[in-house]
Amino acid sequence: MHLTEQKDHSIMTMVIIMKNQHIVSKSRFKPKALEYFRQVENTGKALIITDQGKPVLKIVPYSGSPDEILKELRGTVKKFDKPTQPVGTEDWKALK
Repeated sequence: MHLTEQKDHSIMTMVIIMKNQHIVSKSRFKPKALEYFRQVENTGKALIITDQGKPVLKIVPYSGSPDEILKELRGTVKKFDKPTQPVGTEDWKALK
């Protein structure tokens, strides 16, 4: 296990790097979320997010087929002939 101390806005935080995962506090994760997402994607290592020192979330790289996850969405997109016109106005009683 490798411990790293870093000072961030005068608050000392600890980032713990273990064999296949990285642990970071929620407050440290929030401003750098995209950076951490890219890190998980590029390294393949899990990221554990803690809240008050307790693990609450685990972010892992997606390992399934992209086609499988998108299969549910196929055929669900609606097409509007006049996209700038209001929709659903017939559903509002106040407009009748």
